[in-house]
This record gives sequence, C-alpha cells and structure tokens, in this order.
Amino acid sequence: MRLTTRTNLAARVLMACAANPDRLIRTAEIAGICNSSAHHVAVVVQRLHAEGYLSTLRGRSGGLRLARQADQVSIGAVFRLFEADIPFAECFDTENNTCPLTETCRLRGYVQRAVEAFYHELDMVTLEDLVRGNCGLIDLLAMQPEPPARCIAEPARQ
Repeated sequence: MRLTTRTNLAARVLMACAANPDRLIRTAEIAGICNSSAHHVAVVVQRLHAEGYLSTLRGRSGGLRLARQADQVSIGAVFRLFEADIPFAECFDTENNTCPLTETCRLRGYVQRAVEAFYHELDMVTLEDLVRGNCGLIDLLAMQPEPPARCIAEPARQ
C-alpha cells in the first residue's frame, strides 16, 4: 500500500500545528520544514480547513492552527479523507473497472479486508499519539525563535 503525497502532507501539516499549539503557522513555514511546495501544502490545508481540522486566518498576520484538540483527531479519519476517492485497485473502481475477473475473483475480498484492517489500526491513533513526548519531532517542527521547553520523551504507544 502506498499513500498519496496529499495524505503524507496532511499528516505533516497536522503534526506541525500540534507541535506549535500556541501560535499561528504560515503555509510557507510548513512547506519549508516539510520539504514541499507551498502550493501542495495550501491545497491540503484548504481541505483540512473545509473538513474542520484546521482554523485559518487570512491576511498579513494570518496563519493556521488546529481547530480540534490533538486527541480528537483520528489519523484513520484523516487518511480516509485523502485516500477514499482513490480506488486501491482497478476492481474497486466502479466507474472504470475493466477487469474480467471481478465477479469471481477471491483476491478482491482479501484485499478489501486488508485495507479495512489498515484503517482500523489507524483509527486507534490520534494526532496526540504522534506528537506527545516525541521530542525529536517537536524539535524538528518548532517554529519559534526559541526552542520549546524541554520535552519529556514518551515511548510510542504500540
């Protein structure tokens, strides 16, 4: 399974916002830190804003921040938001499927269950799980003149 660039950027944008909860962040700042084009980040930000994950403020002193608490952001839901319109395989595309095996293929059912298991695992992960106690990530994503207060490292939840 391979995630789209949009999904990857969505996770990066949300983590950057969660790592900087006390300030508005500009799209260009996120693009710079995440090694992406400002245009691609802006497209992702627009979608996250429309879906209620981000609040934005336009203008000279504008930027974006989380619209929800980090523990209320399901990574599975975010991934579905960006991946749901892309069929996993041709046989999952109801409009463009030309596979002659679709009606009798057993592989499709196994793949469907595997995709559901993938999302089930991500449904149990919140944005807070990705950021809280992740000192290396906080240091990388810190967008303040001074480093944040020392982070207390927590092991990843398994």
